[in-house]
Amino acid sequence: MDRNSITGIILITLILAFFWWMNKPTEEQLREMKRQQDSLAKVELAKLEAKQKAADNDTVNVAAAVKKDSAKKEEIITQKFGLFAEAATGKNEFITLENKELKVTFASKGGRIYSVELKNYLTYDKKPLILFSGDDNRFGFTFTYHNRVFNTNDLYFIPQRSGNDKIDFIVNAGNEGSLNFSYKLPAEGFMVDFDIQSKNLQNIITTQRGGLELEWKQTVPAQEKSPSFERRYGGVYYKYYQDEVDHVNAKNTDEDIVTKIKWIAYKDQFFSTTFISKKYFLNGAVKVEVPEESEDRTILTATSFLSIPYDGNGTSNFSFYFGPNDFKVLKAYKAIDLQKLVYLGWGFLRYINLGVIEVFHFLEGFISNYGLIILILTLLIKLLLFPLTYKSYISTAKMRVLKPQVDAINAKIPKEKAMERQQAVMALYRKAGVNQLGGCLPMLLQMPILFAMFQFFPASIELRQQSFLWAHDLSSYDSILTLPFTIPFYGNHVSLFTLLMTITNVVYTYINQQMTQSSQQMPGMKGMMYMMPVMFLFFFNNYAAGLSYYYFISTLITIGQTLLIRRFVDEEALLAKLEENKKKPKKKSKFQQRLEEMQKQQQKQTKKRR
Repeated sequence: MDRNSITGIILITLILAFFWWMNKPTEEQLREMKRQQDSLAKVELAKLEAKQKAADNDTVNVAAAVKKDSAKKEEIITQKFGLFAEAATGKNEFITLENKELKVTFASKGGRIYSVELKNYLTYDKKPLILFSGDDNRFGFTFTYHNRVFNTNDLYFIPQRSGNDKIDFIVNAGNEGSLNFSYKLPAEGFMVDFDIQSKNLQNIITTQRGGLELEWKQTVPAQEKSPSFERRYGGVYYKYYQDEVDHVNAKNTDEDIVTKIKWIAYKDQFFSTTFISKKYFLNGAVKVEVPEESEDRTILTATSFLSIPYDGNGTSNFSFYFGPNDFKVLKAYKAIDLQKLVYLGWGFLRYINLGVIEVFHFLEGFISNYGLIILILTLLIKLLLFPLTYKSYISTAKMRVLKPQVDAINAKIPKEKAMERQQAVMALYRKAGVNQLGGCLPMLLQMPILFAMFQFFPASIELRQQSFLWAHDLSSYDSILTLPFTIPFYGNHVSLFTLLMTITNVVYTYINQQMTQSSQQMPGMKGMMYMMPVMFLFFFNNYAAGLSYYYFISTLITIGQTLLIRRFVDEEALLAKLEENKKKPKKKSKFQQRLEEMQKQQQKQTKKRR
């Protein structure tokens, strides 16, 4: 920096210092400025105090208004709800009780069961299995007080918990009356005890037809892979008091129950929610609704209206069953027929399945793989039916070795004389000792077991989520290929067990055709025989893999038995025996005599027409 720059900076500094000294305020000016600032501060403080005072006055006025409105609201509620005014408003509280099998959540609003989880089961996609939750289960009692209709679902109960297994929900009606819903969950099991305790309510609550009216509406969710298949085994079941169990299938329908019933249940394929009276329900009605879409994840929505005996001062005892439709579990409640929640078919089919269940459970004690259990069960059934299979084969073999003689009769008698032909063939069979129904009757006797198995496998919770080979769940369909489109009546997947079952049935049909071929066979009948296996392919594609697997193994064993018997039966010796039978004198049975008489009468009528 040069001398001129330094001189300039010094001069500027001196000038600024001179102007500051010349303009500096005096002591009097400083005191006046401070006085003005203090005055302004006082004014601002006064303004703030005035605002605060106004705000305080507003708060007092609002509080007074709120208090006035609250008092008015309480007065309205008291006028409207009377002795139940205290229960008309409140806060919904949730309390949970648990044991080894159940997790049950209760809500203080309505004093009802809010949700139920089965702790030892999962849904098909491995999520917690919830039977219902929240508004999916509406369970409330209707009564009348001061000409006003109340429902317990709308009242706020006071919860009182007693230990880890019991909870009470209380609604007070004045100083003396009360209504108590008491629940108790045992340390294990699927039952929840439920008692309704009423005290001094006989002159407060009035009911229609001498009973509390229960409205119970529940939406039953799908728990399995195929809702449409699960829906086939869902519905509403109820037991008549001291009588049989009846049910309404999962379809849009309603039904009146005009007599006493013991319990009512909402069920899907493998689980049920059942409300049981220790005494009985007076009467009621049931309504069932199903979604329009077959694959909707709702199985059904069921509504029941039940009348419960009630006198206003006492205790009514009930219980809930939240659990699996497991025959072993439900057998413990045989006294009230709760095991009939497992549908095993009608009439004698049920008795067949009861025997099969015992064998099935016996095998469970030794074998853990359910695919092997089904295999052994099938072998036992086929062994039991082997005498019938053998008899059916021999009868068919007899007609086969006589076929050349039948053909000779047909060649001798023209087609126009069909009745004469038939009489001649029947005479041949009668002389040889062949029963034409001998091949059919054994097969017909096996049909009940086939029908019984059709009911048994889809209802067996033991197969649920049990894998075998490529099937991940034997209680549902096995899929080896998912199609990018849906085939009507078939579906959008390929079930390998169903495919194998169809193939074995086609093979078995072919073998039977070869053994029973006859020149008398109706035109087109040969092709018709193959239609049934093809129908099986469409019908069983969405059914339980365990059922298709059983039919596949059963048919395969039948083919093996047929081929084995064929190998050891000497048809030449059989024909010789039949020829010997022809020589023996035959006595016509009364049925044969009546049949021949009918045929003669028919021939006479035919001749008269000509």
